[in-house]
Amino acid sequence: MDRIEKFEKIIGYTFKDKSLIYQALSHSSYANEKKNPSGSNERLEFLGDSVLSIVVSDYLYKSLNVAEGELTRVRASLVCEKSLHVFAKQIRLGEFLFLGRGEENTGGRERPSILADAFEAVIAAIYLDGGLKPATRHILRFMPEDVQHPVKPAFSDFKTVLQEIVQKNPEEKVEYVLIGEEGPDHNKRFVVEVRLNSQVIGKGKGKSKKEAEQLSAKEALALMGYEAQ
Repeated sequence: MDRIEKFEKIIGYTFKDKSLIYQALSHSSYANEKKNPSGSNERLEFLGDSVLSIVVSDYLYKSLNVAEGELTRVRASLVCEKSLHVFAKQIRLGEFLFLGRGEENTGGRERPSILADAFEAVIAAIYLDGGLKPATRHILRFMPEDVQHPVKPAFSDFKTVLQEIVQKNPEEKVEYVLIGEEGPDHNKRFVVEVRLNSQVIGKGKGKSKKEAEQLSAKEALALMGYEAQ
């Protein structure tokens, strides 16, 4: 309970039902070791994802006077795994997780996917314990002061980052299309377009198809407002 009390102080919320935050901090590996799979944070993560989406959507709708497509892209950048990992580290979430021995020994406290999922589970726990108002207050503390220019992470695997940004929105689809080849066989260059819902959002040229795809994703991320490195 000391761990939970310390975490409550960090997030500025005291739970009436401590079992909710205990479950939110319990990874499936820990719950399985305790032979209580239903006690993991996976169901809370499912709910937290929806609460996060509606709160961020409402915030962006009221803050930005832009088209639906731009709202969708900004929201995706704020709720993707990379962003949630950053938010989780701001509240030192990894220190307070309950992990199984395997995850503990293999760096689970720093794993982005585990931290992002737990972050969503904590949101759900707050929502179930106190309602939408405290959950909203908790989420908005992580939103950038200037929503026109969200935090711009550094990255090098541009395809993965682009996929993470759009994967939260099932209706959106990213595809890479080879549109041409240039140069002689010994020095060929491949030209690839990346398309979002059939709309071209980036183009890249490289010595291999993979390099061209990465560069097209890099251009797409730049157009979305990210400083790709």
